[in-house]
Amino acid sequence: MTAETVDTAAAAGVRPGSVRVHVRAALRRAAPALALFAAIRCAGVLCTALWAWHTGRHPRSLLGATWDSNWYLGVARHGYGSPAPHHMWPPDPLADLAFFPLYPGLIRGVTAVLPIGVLNAGLLLAWTAAAVAAWGIFAVGAHLYGRRAGTFLVVLWALLPHAVIESLSYTEPLLTALAAWALYALLTDRPLWAGALALPAGLARPNGLAVAVAVLAAAVVMAAATARARPLRPRRPLWPYWAAALLAPVGWLGYVLWVGAHTGAGPGGYFRVQEIWGSRFDFGRDTLRSVKRLFLYNEPLVLHMAAAVIAVSVLLLVLLVLDRPPLPLLVYTAALVAVALGGTGYFPSKPRFLLPAFPLLVPAAVALARARPRTVVLATGSLAALSLGYGVYLLAMAPLPL
Repeated sequence: MTAETVDTAAAAGVRPGSVRVHVRAALRRAAPALALFAAIRCAGVLCTALWAWHTGRHPRSLLGATWDSNWYLGVARHGYGSPAPHHMWPPDPLADLAFFPLYPGLIRGVTAVLPIGVLNAGLLLAWTAAAVAAWGIFAVGAHLYGRRAGTFLVVLWALLPHAVIESLSYTEPLLTALAAWALYALLTDRPLWAGALALPAGLARPNGLAVAVAVLAAAVVMAAATARARPLRPRRPLWPYWAAALLAPVGWLGYVLWVGAHTGAGPGGYFRVQEIWGSRFDFGRDTLRSVKRLFLYNEPLVLHMAAAVIAVSVLLLVLLVLDRPPLPLLVYTAALVAVALGGTGYFPSKPRFLLPAFPLLVPAAVALARARPRTVVLATGSLAALSLGYGVYLLAMAPLPL
């Protein structure tokens, strides 16, 4: 902490060691990365808005009430079990139980406080979560590889081909925010904070369980390190890690068990709901069949792009393994990749499922941090053109839902 920070805190009557001072210092450190993230996503929203106006649609509806957003907004308005609108598939009274409760619950909380309506509340929460996620991604990257790499990690996350999701009323930004800060808490030896963040992550999305798995991995690593410690050295207490490991999966398990009780189908009730959507875990056989069809039939661009993103993700995971990151970071990322690639269901959505797997971008971010300015401009400019253009295509022109 700098002397300037201490003087400012003293003038404000705040102790230098307080949480407020640390948060302000961390926010100032992340400010350049957050400014770049905001500029990129604002450009994306502007491109989408211009196309919406060009086609006679309202930008707010295009951003806030698209595909899965309608399901979350429906749960926020009416709770679970309400009949699905006639234009939404599948028309099953249990279908909305596939959508985890944190995001619609937060929407209801915001609308109870602010008179802005469900759609506006959903967008406000999603955009706030995306900004908090960018901050957490920077914190993880800067802690492990330095500020420059942390900034590029945020920029790359904002420039993904499917980064338009970060501007929609979807739950991926919320999960990424909780996951990034949970991982940062693990990396900075705050296991109870990590467990406390993993709990709501498990209520945000089905693949939020990956955060709990990362917390468990951290507990195992700490237990192994303590067991190897020399007898004369003081051993660190393990109870915070094991307490965090017990706390972390409570949200995910709680909702899954509640769905089982609500449907009367027992512990497997949630997985029966997933089967309504054609979703189950088949160890990637359905993904391979989808890729095979790309070579046999004339499929839309969105499917080819999904296959390309999957291929690049697998390559980046290999590079991340070779980089030997901290085990919780690797376990979290591998779990997300396994769930996305190993599950059946909607093939075009797999890149969206991989959006919270931001550690996949670490090798590229480190490479850009070491690259020459000309290389950086060329790479980020090309990614920006792809991301902004493809985002408009996905949202306004693609024949298949996200």
